[in-house]
Amino acid sequence: MRGIGLGLAALGRPGYLALGHGDDFRDGATVDDLRVRTHTVLDAAWTAGMRYLDVARSYGLAERFLGEWLAAHPGRRDAVTVGSKWGYTYTADWRVDAEVHEVKDHSAATFERQWHETLEALGGPPDVYLVHSLTRDSPALDDAGLLDRLAALAAGGVTVGFSASGPDQGAVIDRALALTAAGRAPFRAVQATWNVLEPSAGPALARVHDAGWFVVVKEAVANGRLTARGDVAAFRGAADAAGVAPDALALGAVLAQPFADVVLSGLSTVGQLHSNLTARAYSGELPDVAEEPAAYWAARSSLTWT
Repeated sequence: MRGIGLGLAALGRPGYLALGHGDDFRDGATVDDLRVRTHTVLDAAWTAGMRYLDVARSYGLAERFLGEWLAAHPGRRDAVTVGSKWGYTYTADWRVDAEVHEVKDHSAATFERQWHETLEALGGPPDVYLVHSLTRDSPALDDAGLLDRLAALAAGGVTVGFSASGPDQGAVIDRALALTAAGRAPFRAVQATWNVLEPSAGPALARVHDAGWFVVVKEAVANGRLTARGDVAAFRGAADAAGVAPDALALGAVLAQPFADVVLSGLSTVGQLHSNLTARAYSGELPDVAEEPAAYWAARSSLTWT
């Protein structure tokens, strides 16, 4: 499977860390508003041929919205691959101005609770289930009981893995690969950030892909920085020169990477979906806009929920 998948992080809740996100919701952001918007985007994605759908427990009501859409179109479930994530709990209570939007906990107790919540919301198991935002300080890789529980899930047919975030993505991916190769972890999938501003995880993603893992790339447009709304003038200039929208060029740069099985489109509107879908694998010359990983992630952390 290769291509563009639909991520619902920016659709399942009224607030998100993306430039201009609040402007996309000026026509309403109640639960009913976002349910209708999500279903409309899902319909457009289905019509366009997108078949990988990504949600998480912390994406507000994204799992529920997706589960409702699948229930309304029962013939579509077998044709799509659904990925979800556990480990963060949504705490903003539908408020954009909440002090804390999500709380991270990689304990076995949280896994057990959220697995059952995911089953209920989606109406059945996801195809791919990931530990959400596995970082160097997470206890998950040292929790033998949790790893055994994840292994049991994998034995039942769910592809188990993790998403990675932060400047140490590569090191975390390599450690998880080593544990899996040694038979001490059940991971066969990873979701990680790779974009032209933050390509540092590329070598590690190539290694796990070569080992047969399923690789999903997130944040290809760097939370809006690599779109027309963004702050990277050299990249916008390259997009103009290539005759494409900046978001399409950013996605195209990911599609050109041999390790990328799916690149997520984390959009808010049908218009953004159509722009994203003009992306084609782009291996031409691009300006060197890569940032030091620590600087990139510090800038991401400073973004405001809107």
